[in-house]
Amino acid sequence: MAVTQTRISELDPVWRRITEEAEAAVGEEPLLGGVLHSCILHHRNLESALAYRLAQKLASSEMSEQILREIADEAYRVAPELGAAARADIVAVYDRDPACHRFLQPLLYFKGFQAVQAYRVGHWLWTEGRKDFAYFIQMRVSEVFGIDIHPAARIGKGIMIDHAHSIVIGETAVVGDNVSMLHSVTLGGTGKETEDRHPKIGDGVLIGAGAKVLGNIRIGNCSRIAAGSVVLHEVPPCKTVAGVPARIVGEAGCDQPSMSMDHLLPNPGSASDGD
Repeated sequence: MAVTQTRISELDPVWRRITEEAEAAVGEEPLLGGVLHSCILHHRNLESALAYRLAQKLASSEMSEQILREIADEAYRVAPELGAAARADIVAVYDRDPACHRFLQPLLYFKGFQAVQAYRVGHWLWTEGRKDFAYFIQMRVSEVFGIDIHPAARIGKGIMIDHAHSIVIGETAVVGDNVSMLHSVTLGGTGKETEDRHPKIGDGVLIGAGAKVLGNIRIGNCSRIAAGSVVLHEVPPCKTVAGVPARIVGEAGCDQPSMSMDHLLPNPGSASDGD
């Protein structure tokens, strides 16, 4: 078994690094040994550890940890892309969040990462036609993490949600790959309209704290939305928008705003007259 575990780890550098960090952490803080063993070191791979962690977090008097663990295990077994997305999310958090110093932190401590992984299981249930169970996952994620992501929303990989409190992502929202957003972001509708009514966020977009993006509008690839902005109209690629309502105030400032996490606005002299 030890040889098998080693070979699996060699093929999975993210999981290998997490287990190495966990072993080091046990030596540094023995009082957390039980947590680190049960959440990481007792598992054969990241998928098993995620299923255990999510079941622990979302269990309640209405739904047992065992049932939630079985659902998550099934999701990771049937849909291997969920595990691949989780690995991309861990790397994204480590690369972009200056408060993240180890790969194990998102798995153990960061509710933004945990909520996104729970959403991914809920989305799998939704696509399998198990919508009531998907709604249950959504409800528990909202209650436990303070994050409300509809299970029908489509979210790419390499997602970093920093702090993550009060995130809302609506039913028909689409979020591309390598997107970064901060707390209190809303991807919502503009009223009681039905059908396709939520934003479409392109790849590499950076969304600042408290920003609201409303309606079935496209936010172009590698654009930036300043903190506190209310975006009601489409945003071209590689632009920065700010204000209430938001207007184009300049270029994005770099090729990958979501990677650089630079929230500073351009100098006033570089502002655009665009809408």
